[in-house]
Amino acid sequence: MTITLCGFALSNYYNKVKLVLLEKGLPFDEEVLNFELLKGAAARAASPIGKVPFLKTPQGTLCESAVIVEYLEQLAPTPALLPSDPWTAAKVREMTQFLELHLELVAREIYGEAFFGAPPSSDAHKARVRKLLDRNIPAYKQLVRFAPYAAGDQFTLADCAAYVHLPVVALATKLIYGDDLVAAHGIDWKPYVKRIAAERPSAQRVDADRKADQARTLAAAQASGYKA
Repeated sequence: MTITLCGFALSNYYNKVKLVLLEKGLPFDEEVLNFELLKGAAARAASPIGKVPFLKTPQGTLCESAVIVEYLEQLAPTPALLPSDPWTAAKVREMTQFLELHLELVAREIYGEAFFGAPPSSDAHKARVRKLLDRNIPAYKQLVRFAPYAAGDQFTLADCAAYVHLPVVALATKLIYGDDLVAAHGIDWKPYVKRIAAERPSAQRVDADRKADQARTLAAAQASGYKA
């Protein structure tokens, strides 16, 4: 079975799916899409609003990273990235969805200015985003354990999300507000990320590929006027 992961390594959601694929040991190809290709009919047939990542499989295409990782978990149940206990698995999904909806998606509103050279947003806009993050980051902290992993002693899908999202949210807030709001609200994310990077070849591969692709993708993003 051939799986192709489509997108680009600047996307934290692309890297989340890639991390799952590598953890599972599933063979896959990568198809790098630039911003012009994402506007094309072929990409829009696979991902109707042009989001990345999406998968190509023998059965067809699949978009939305949350759906993709659930599919991969069922496709290759071992090594498990969801606990077998229904309640514990639900808690993993809870913290993952909370992070993506209430931290990453909120912080995404400042990514254009922080990372892509977009014109500065209004003070009112930045204040609104900060107010939400000041509320939502402590709420996320209530859900996660980091003992040593997000959900406890098992590396799960919650870690695949936290590993790629927390550094991006932290850096964006540092660049816009002069303060890493993730750390400021008591989430000691740097040792957590360093631990995963040190012990997991999958994370090392994701990081190396992201760094290798970053300059090229950023240049293309800025040239195309892309806004996150």
